Amino acid sequence: MLLKRKEFLQIGSLATASFMVPKFLKAFEKGQLVPPGTKVLVVLQLSGGNDGLNTVIPVRNDLYYKARPKLGIDKTSALLLNDEVGIHPALSSFKDLYNNGSLGILNNVGYPNPDRSHFRSMDIWQSGSKSDEYVYTGWLGRYLDAQCSGCDKPTQALEIDDTLSLALKGEHAKGLAMKDPKRLYGTANEKFFKDVLADHRDQPGEQPVDYLYKTMSETISSADYIFKQSRLHPTDATYPNSGLAQSLKTIASLIFSDINTKVYYVSLGSFDTHVNQAAQQQRLFTEMNDAVGAFVKDLQNNNRFQDVLLMTFSEFGRRVAQNASGGTDHGTANNMFFVSAGLKQKGVLNEMPDLAQLNDGDLKHQVDFKQVYATVLNKWLATDDNKILGKQFDYLGFV
Repeated sequence: MLLKRKEFLQIGSLATASFMVPKFLKAFEKGQLVPPGTKVLVVLQLSGGNDGLNTVIPVRNDLYYKARPKLGIDKTSALLLNDEVGIHPALSSFKDLYNNGSLGILNNVGYPNPDRSHFRSMDIWQSGSKSDEYVYTGWLGRYLDAQCSGCDKPTQALEIDDTLSLALKGEHAKGLAMKDPKRLYGTANEKFFKDVLADHRDQPGEQPVDYLYKTMSETISSADYIFKQSRLHPTDATYPNSGLAQSLKTIASLIFSDINTKVYYVSLGSFDTHVNQAAQQQRLFTEMNDAVGAFVKDLQNNNRFQDVLLMTFSEFGRRVAQNASGGTDHGTANNMFFVSAGLKQKGVLNEMPDLAQLNDGDLKHQVDFKQVYATVLNKWLATDDNKILGKQFDYLGFV
């Protein structure tokens, strides 16, 4: 049976999602479980280029206040980590994490010859490539490829969003993007799709149509499985009613279930603060602070904080000097947060940015972000980082 054009258009949305479903997702239905202690990575993307200097603040550096006479955060307002360093006043939960040894801060992270385009720099970060090469798979997508090549216990990645990021797209395997399991389940189980599948008969010479039916069938099956798993141990913790908090609540419920998922990906933004930065960053950091605080408390109460690593990144930082509009423009190097009870190194992990040695008004990177990826892949996810990144990078010591 051939699909009519109208029917093809009706299933477009589900079909798009189905192309994101890894073939190995069906293997989860065979009872492969995640025991307590299995490492989980949660990537929190700060989209838009977060201003790192007003995130991790050099409170005793006069050059910082000279470059930002109105935008600089005063030492009396910053949440002090030590005599030299404070963090944004909205990040009280991160201050608590610092105090109890569950926060690592890595400064001056970037890459050579940085690109100031949001799209291009994000592609570089998500693909794990150099600035002068174009790679169309993501670093976590290639992790999925590597893990599932001849593997009898495949792993999977989930992005809590409507669209799948490049980071989770491999050559052969891909993560699955969804807002929440119930919504995916509801869409996949609409009567129309069930009827279409029930009426399907294999037709010689109709491989594209057969492939569409196959991927749609796998998506429905996978949506059913994820939804049922998410209901096994739903968190009963109270989370704020924000987008990020509800996404982290979904992730927590999945972590507490028996689903075999090692990587979760979620985004917050936009941090593109050319104008009125103070108010925008305050609002976004308040959402991030409250959401992450609730997530960590939930993990602690369920004895999983030791196995979960939450990592933040942004595609670039901002210029050192404030602009005339109460904001900052696109810059280069930035900081990253690492949150876990399983950190081996904690606190401020390296030197603060050298504001006396700038590159045309921008910070100089000291740590290649691919070193972070190599460390996470090898030391946390226990996989071959060299194969995934295409080069051996020196490991860092935070995990």
